[in-house]
Amino acid sequence: MGKGGDAKLKKDVPSSLEYERQEKIAKAPQFYWASGDSMEEPHVQRRKAIMEAHPEVKKMFGPDPQTKYTVVFAMALQICSLHLLQGSPWYTWLFCCYTLSGTINHGLTLAMHEASHGLVAKGVTMNRILGIFANLPMGIPASVSFKRYHMEHHRFQGEDIMDVDIPSNIEGWFFQSTAKKVLWCILQPAFYSLRPMFVNPKKPTKWEFINYAATFIFDSIIYYFFGFSGVAYLVFGTLLGMGIHPVAGHFISEHYVMHKGQETYSYYGPLNWFTFHVGYHNEHHDFPFVTGKNLRKLRALAPEFYDDIPHYHSWIKVIYDYIMDDKISPYSRVKRVTLKNQEIEAIRARGGLVK
Repeated sequence: MGKGGDAKLKKDVPSSLEYERQEKIAKAPQFYWASGDSMEEPHVQRRKAIMEAHPEVKKMFGPDPQTKYTVVFAMALQICSLHLLQGSPWYTWLFCCYTLSGTINHGLTLAMHEASHGLVAKGVTMNRILGIFANLPMGIPASVSFKRYHMEHHRFQGEDIMDVDIPSNIEGWFFQSTAKKVLWCILQPAFYSLRPMFVNPKKPTKWEFINYAATFIFDSIIYYFFGFSGVAYLVFGTLLGMGIHPVAGHFISEHYVMHKGQETYSYYGPLNWFTFHVGYHNEHHDFPFVTGKNLRKLRALAPEFYDDIPHYHSWIKVIYDYIMDDKISPYSRVKRVTLKNQEIEAIRARGGLVK
């Protein structure tokens, strides 16, 4: 093919991408579909601007060695509570399962999140091991699979198919009323874990099988010493802590559009102390290689970039607003199409960004 043919091919690429984009919009028009200047996710440009204005931000990069000690303390607290709750009335067990186990295990999911970004230790392998270790008290294997999908959430934020953090079209269609949104919040753990299998399935790797085995062994040990109620305390603590629970407000607050034109939101309230400061979510997406402890310092370093962005001070209010506001639903997410279907299939064929 001559130069004229090459030029024609290059001109055809954007039009074919736009055709695929319009097809996807037609299937789910209720989402906020990015276009024009918003086609690129907002964090790339802000990261560049902050790096230029504050080059000293590089000093914040890298892991926080204290995180692993926090994880050990949380695990010890869970095992201690299992011992103390033996023989307790059901209502005491349930109260502690929701408040204590729910909060601790949700915090451990965010320790896994830190490990997925390589922020718990130096080296990929050590972070994988520590991520699996943080996963053990949750009773359900998740760490390795979470990393594979979460890296794509950052690299392809809002990208149709690739970002499985976005609810499916069926979720948006069904969970519209107040009562149904309450149910959606309760079932959030199920959607969070099962949605990827339907939207963007991945073949398990050896590390996922290691994760499965480690969790099974840990659950077996808990069952041996504390019985079924011990395993249930950990598993239901995980499920309750990811449902209608104060710390679970970050699932909604991070990217659900409650102010038109704003795609990512930060939370600056006290529950950050239990969640490795994941509430600083604009800061986190701008600099995913800055550990949670340093995200506060990042905001203090560059207030001119963050103080005027809409943000929250209460995750409980976020959950309330999501449920009660008729204008907000699972459809309240920004989606974009920057990859052709062929490119998506190529990424999926090699197992995703991370194996």
